Amino acid sequence: MTTYAFDPELAAAVHMLPRADCSDLEGARAEIAVGITAASADVDTTGVDVTELVAPGPEGAPDVVLRSYRPQGVEGPLPVIYDIHGGGFILCTAEFDHGTNVTLARELGAAVFSVEYRLAPEHPYPAGLEDAYAGLVHVAKNAAELGVDPARIALFGQSAGSGLAAGLALLARDRGGPAIAFQYLGIPELDDRLDTPSARAFTDTPLWNRPNAVISWDAYLGAGVPGSADVPVYAAPARATAEQLAGLPPAYISVMEFDPLRDEGIDYARALLAGGVSVELHLFPGTFHGSGMIPHAEVSLREAAEAVAVLRRALR
Repeated sequence: MTTYAFDPELAAAVHMLPRADCSDLEGARAEIAVGITAASADVDTTGVDVTELVAPGPEGAPDVVLRSYRPQGVEGPLPVIYDIHGGGFILCTAEFDHGTNVTLARELGAAVFSVEYRLAPEHPYPAGLEDAYAGLVHVAKNAAELGVDPARIALFGQSAGSGLAAGLALLARDRGGPAIAFQYLGIPELDDRLDTPSARAFTDTPLWNRPNAVISWDAYLGAGVPGSADVPVYAAPARATAEQLAGLPPAYISVMEFDPLRDEGIDYARALLAGGVSVELHLFPGTFHGSGMIPHAEVSLREAAEAVAVLRRALR
């Protein structure tokens, strides 16, 4: 592996992270599942009710399961955080964000809904995005019954989850769907073309790198489709022009220094700004994609605290 100037606390723990080699997709899924199970076992859900609800799926598709997190003893209607988990469109489940969602519900007094969307390559675009849209529509349509405020919905995603969140913001606007108040786009996967300097340079970084990104987009869009002319902006929001981005809700974007996705996140922030959308952009130094999985590191603690602060301000 190339030597990178990682934050010392992160560098000391890199060897403990999963390899997540997507060239062996079943192996990567199994490896990640073990880690998710172990992490979830340590989550303290005190003060938060965790349940599931089922939303009607897209036309001709199965129903969509939403995991619900609701803080106890908080009067509604509550603001909503609509979570879309990461995993390169091909890995993980809603369980991956379990600890984060418990924290967000508890710290923010918000209702969190995490969507269990279909994964590629078994279910390529637009399956996952349409599942996310169906779940969002269900939450907004049943706001009174669920005790939530449909005027205060924030999309929340990390990695491919934030790519889906960015696509969902576009889709909801263009379909006249639920109003989105804010979009939190953590380390977003947005650009199938993989032609930025960071996408070309970081071929062996931990957890996510160019080879994994190539596999991810081939799975999501279909082999041979990434980089071609007709990829829609809902699948790869980085392709949207400033004019196409105008009118979207305010956004927060985080990027990591040694991440192949770094530059597409920065570019997307610039495009949103050019479209008149208010954006906060934060590059965390010495980090890599998913380095927040090393939670004790000071930079990871800052990243997590900032997420809470940003969402609190957006949903107040």
